[in-house]
Amino acid sequence: MPESACADAKRSDERLAALFGQHREQLRRMVALRMDRRLRGRIDPSDVLQDAYLEASARYEDYEQKPSMAPLVWLRFITAQRLLILHRHHLGVRARDAAREISLYHGALPEATSESLAAQLLGRFSTPSQVAVRAEMQVRLQEALNGMEPMDREVLALRHFEQLSNAETAEVLGIQESAASNRYVRALKRLKQVLAAMPGFFNDP
Repeated sequence: MPESACADAKRSDERLAALFGQHREQLRRMVALRMDRRLRGRIDPSDVLQDAYLEASARYEDYEQKPSMAPLVWLRFITAQRLLILHRHHLGVRARDAAREISLYHGALPEATSESLAAQLLGRFSTPSQVAVRAEMQVRLQEALNGMEPMDREVLALRHFEQLSNAETAEVLGIQESAASNRYVRALKRLKQVLAAMPGFFNDP
């Protein structure tokens, strides 16, 4: 390989490393939120990110020449693909259940289930006195989340838990930014109503 080509490749690798490092925590949150509970303890999110980085490295030159998505959306797409592959490899063909995957503009993504969302919300309830009420609170949260439209629940997961911007959320789901914003406001309002009805949720440390 000519020296100039080697230098270009090195600079491309450096740009990808910087981009991936910038969004690593968001990607890790996405994997942790969407990984099937049967795989937790068997697969570490870091392993998924490592696979995603290697895949991104092989495709980054093409992406730079013709970007088809925003940088974070592109990285999430690749990471989601790796997570789906792991789901299907470890859980078998039955893991490919349309009811458990969200159809997106750019492909498919493991669903952010009501169980995983509720667990994220209740993650800080860990003292002995809190554990006693955690199960009941999780059931109530899951019921509320199950009552939302799947797209509203996804918007909530993307905006509130993965901390994507409204524009990135709209691009991930293939909807208008105004629709993404309206769905987020509606879902967040419903969630706050449920949380407000749970004594001590906002007051406990």
